[in-house]
Amino acid sequence: MSQSKVRHVCLISGGKDSTALAVYLRQTRPGLEMEYVFCDTHKELDETYEYLARIEGFLGKEVIRLSAGLGERGFDHHLDMFRGYLPSPSMRWCTRKLKIEPFERYIGDDPVYLYVGIRADENREGYISTKPNIIPVFPFKDDGVVKEDVFRILEESGIGLPKYYEWRSRSGCYFCFYQRKIEWVGLLERHPDLFEKAKAYEKVEQGYTWVQGESLEELSRPERVAQIKAEEAKRRERAEKRRRPRTLAEAFTGSYSDEDEVQGCLVCQL
Repeated sequence: MSQSKVRHVCLISGGKDSTALAVYLRQTRPGLEMEYVFCDTHKELDETYEYLARIEGFLGKEVIRLSAGLGERGFDHHLDMFRGYLPSPSMRWCTRKLKIEPFERYIGDDPVYLYVGIRADENREGYISTKPNIIPVFPFKDDGVVKEDVFRILEESGIGLPKYYEWRSRSGCYFCFYQRKIEWVGLLERHPDLFEKAKAYEKVEQGYTWVQGESLEELSRPERVAQIKAEEAKRRERAEKRRRPRTLAEAFTGSYSDEDEVQGCLVCQL
């Protein structure tokens, strides 16, 4: 790091881990002048924005919204640049264009410590930028903070969990391609307007669908919804038989466990 003033940045995704980290940093490092940052794709759920307001209320400080640009420079612009090719696990251009690049522009060439909410009980490693002036810091890993601690931090702070955890296991865009089929059903039932918007992006005849091998039109048919719900009930029944005694984290979430958390893009999922 250079001798110029070092910035301290906590990147908030709208998920449980990055939110708990923001609380944890405020409690354990009160002397740091922390910048709290959210990369806003303008394709977020209303529940996410409501959660950000709760976070700001606890922190007593603004969470800075970064944007790839409204209108022609947002998701729709980049979708046109990629000739209508929807982002997917094999082509995650949305993460690069709507998350990483706006963040790197915000940071510039300043020396920065970036605080990342990967927990001590996670095996994954990840970092959203390779810029040499951005140094990742992992307080949860360093301090032995695990999933149950995260839920305790959120509960004791009064922030709690975002409402989308009632039916969804991750933060991110409402049309995130990492959603499981039961989560698409949740979007259909809770936000039918957003489901229709997501469906309008698909180009089925070209094979551009959010769910591999199935269009949202097909997924939304009553008989298919019933089938997905039945499969989900069986999956949960099998998981319950294998489950260890319930922890605070499991009791608090009510719906989702580690088995539900399919790993996605780090910057979107924390």
